[in-house]
Amino acid sequence: MKRILTIQDISCLGKCSLTVALPLISAMGVETVILPTAVLSTHTMFTGFTVKDLSDQILPIAEHWKMEGVGFDAIYTGYLGTEEEIETVKTVIGMFRTPETIVFVDPAMGDNGKLYPAFDEAYALKNAGLCRIADVIVPNITEASFMTQAPYREEYEEDYIRDLLKKLAELGTPTPILTGVSLSEGKTGAMGYHKDRGEYFVYQNDRIPAAYHGTGDIFSSVTIGGVMNGLSWTQALKLAADYTAYTIDVTLHNEKKPWYGVDFEATMPWLVKELEKAKQS
Repeated sequence: MKRILTIQDISCLGKCSLTVALPLISAMGVETVILPTAVLSTHTMFTGFTVKDLSDQILPIAEHWKMEGVGFDAIYTGYLGTEEEIETVKTVIGMFRTPETIVFVDPAMGDNGKLYPAFDEAYALKNAGLCRIADVIVPNITEASFMTQAPYREEYEEDYIRDLLKKLAELGTPTPILTGVSLSEGKTGAMGYHKDRGEYFVYQNDRIPAAYHGTGDIFSSVTIGGVMNGLSWTQALKLAADYTAYTIDVTLHNEKKPWYGVDFEATMPWLVKELEKAKQS
């Protein structure tokens, strides 16, 4: 059985970060080891949430695992709260990385052309340093523009996406993947670039007219879970994009109208079934 280490915060209520990554990757048949960077009572769309920073626990936990001879087939990082935490995570990656380990970075820090309120351009450049040592990164267009200092565009042609992917590859990562890419009316998905082969890969599906917190975490978790199951990056992107869209659609039809996250618990059987189909194709 493959084993993934995922490093990000845990929101006790809210369906994002580790509360998404742990059940989804586990359901895909991959052992999921978690390293929480902080504990929040809820995610940040709620008001009055509590936060307990766990930065001082990251290295002691990692050092204990090292003593126990633990290893990982992939290391997957998500939201990291400070520049210092990014540097600590780079140390952890160095402790456990082997030539076979896939380092998968989701540099979660902004959307819609703006960084999240807690971050600034110095943080974005520090995140670019983390992406530099990754095998695969999955920023959205906002995050990519801040890390590469390229102009952000809400309306664009495919050439803009190709150029942004090349700029991301110049950071050092061999396989950048841009999420939230729309190449035609009513479509959305992701586009990636294999730097060593000079090849692009893309997957688009129908855009669902809704936005929910945590869907990026779902996409990233299913992508790396798919690759750990032997899927190609293109196959994994398709599975992740289709599952995310399907889950949003199911949530939209929930009469209780949930607002703080999607009903991924109800759609996990679909994910497992589609994963098996993809493995056989």
